Amino acid sequence: MVLNKLNPVADSYHSNAISVLEKSILIALETYSNVHRGSGHFSMVTNHLYDQAKDIALEYMGLNKTKFTIIFCTARNASGIINQLVPESFQMVSSQDIGLQLGVTALAVQKKKLAKVSPVQTGGGTARLMSKEWVIWAKSSDKFEAGTPAIINIIAFAKALQMIQSSGNDSFEKPDLEKKSAHEILYLDELEEFSGYKLLEELRETQIGRGVQVPTQEGTQSFINFDNSASTPTFIPIFNAFSQAWCQTEQVKQEIIREVKSICAKTLDAPPNGYDVIFTSNATEAINLAAESFSSEFADDIEPVVLNTLLEHSSNELPWRLIPCCSLIRLSVNDEGFVNLNELETLLKTYNQDKRYGNKRIKLVAISGASNVLGVCQKVSEISTIVHQFGARLLVDAAQLIAHRKVNMEECAIDYLAFSAHKVYAPFGCGVLVARKDLLKFSEKDLELIQSSGEENAGGIAALGKSLILLNRIGMELIEAEEQSLTRKILNGMAHIIGLDIYGIKNPESPEFSNKVGVIPFTLKNKMAPQVGKELALLGGIGVRTGCHCAHIAVKHFLRVGPRLEKFQKLIVTLFSKLSLPGVVRVSLGIENSKADVERFIQVLGLIADKPKNSSKKEVQQRIRDFVRASAVRVYK
Repeated sequence: MVLNKLNPVADSYHSNAISVLEKSILIALETYSNVHRGSGHFSMVTNHLYDQAKDIALEYMGLNKTKFTIIFCTARNASGIINQLVPESFQMVSSQDIGLQLGVTALAVQKKKLAKVSPVQTGGGTARLMSKEWVIWAKSSDKFEAGTPAIINIIAFAKALQMIQSSGNDSFEKPDLEKKSAHEILYLDELEEFSGYKLLEELRETQIGRGVQVPTQEGTQSFINFDNSASTPTFIPIFNAFSQAWCQTEQVKQEIIREVKSICAKTLDAPPNGYDVIFTSNATEAINLAAESFSSEFADDIEPVVLNTLLEHSSNELPWRLIPCCSLIRLSVNDEGFVNLNELETLLKTYNQDKRYGNKRIKLVAISGASNVLGVCQKVSEISTIVHQFGARLLVDAAQLIAHRKVNMEECAIDYLAFSAHKVYAPFGCGVLVARKDLLKFSEKDLELIQSSGEENAGGIAALGKSLILLNRIGMELIEAEEQSLTRKILNGMAHIIGLDIYGIKNPESPEFSNKVGVIPFTLKNKMAPQVGKELALLGGIGVRTGCHCAHIAVKHFLRVGPRLEKFQKLIVTLFSKLSLPGVVRVSLGIENSKADVERFIQVLGLIADKPKNSSKKEVQQRIRDFVRASAVRVYK
């Protein structure tokens, strides 16, 4: 850690440091989105803030950004990286070093040394392009930041480093905060008298960033977030839980951790006597932990096989692919995105019962509960019955499921389940791995490090607990009904737009429509996906996501990318390191969205489809750049 000289005004500033920092976090949340590949105003702001955070961390450590790069990670992941480095090639500083429980470590590594380092986790943005056989890894720090990083916590950390530079090292060491119990932080709020639809209405009014005006070609308009599959916004009661928890005493922190584990267990119907709950940084880390544990289990006479599907997010693909001496095979899917249960049974029977492949046995089936590309929910209960009939285990990547559907782990006999808080309206860097008792095979020392690394982020854990409490009080059945109504409306509207192709379930009258969450991927004839995303932002202030969505195999499958074109894409991406492949446009809904949002989206999409080419005005693009810079200045000023 790099120390800084005390500033003479530190004493007068000290008592207000937490308050100032929380105001900056609130400002960052007003325009929060996921980093990388988003097309809307909010994504541009968050990307800008995230990039600045890296520069601020390097400046704090007194390092030259032409020679060093920053990796933001957890304490455990940082240790895995520095074990591959010589001491003089890196420096680091963590949020704990400055008295904040954010679960963030900034690791600065010499760029020339980083090229020889292997990532300790894979998935998410660690790969630029994938096929079934090969991977082109991301460049620089992206390769080491698996999954969605704790973006808001990282921005808060960077702001805190700025404040320390101007006000002294002890700015956050003894925060003068009101002491609260875990029960007060998690269960008490101004909306506690409400439940059901009334609570949903009242909660929407507290959305941080609701009604933010953004520049468009039609003047300023309220921003519409249709990028909930990438990450969700948050609400005042959830932010309050975060801000009340992150500087509490160790005793209160432990109370919060225990209670949120209980909340997760109740939400997932995973009884504490049958399941372990482990906090991580995100769902990607949770699945990597499951893979790490799984890899250490089997004797030399068994060759383990993992079975997943063509639809998987890279976070539920790459960790299994890279296990030594383990094979990965994939189930096909139909045009709507569902696996063939007969094929599943046949494969399990062939490997595990008939033993036609020598010592190879399918030991694990790892599937997405809901696809981040198509939004289809696999029939987990039926899959589980078949999986366990042939002696295998079932892992469910529930990152896209938890915020939209009720999950019952015990009834469905799910052995492992992973999800991220940032997709459940609590974007403060917390993930969860729930595993059946005795399945996680770590040494006592490793398990202690895993737990302490994940539990360092007390605020993020509290925010997740609060979010789950609110969703349960609204009722998952109600949330499902609201979402299905909006999805039906958006699909019916899109059906009238000429030249538009929807992938997966496109007809609300499909018998499988009830098994779809509000995720709609599409393309427009004669328009590249990034262009459509850009025009949605320019014309309507609408944020979506474009590209391959960290599910390259799935997107290429539905776009009918054959072997020759796939080889050509590999060549192009290899030669042009900054080039991104077009992919599809993805609209994804959340509890904050309304019928008015859908209507504006359909109207703007119709205008884009009718336009022969991008005719957006340069002055609008300049106003958007000014908006992005002004938003960042408000956070880091």
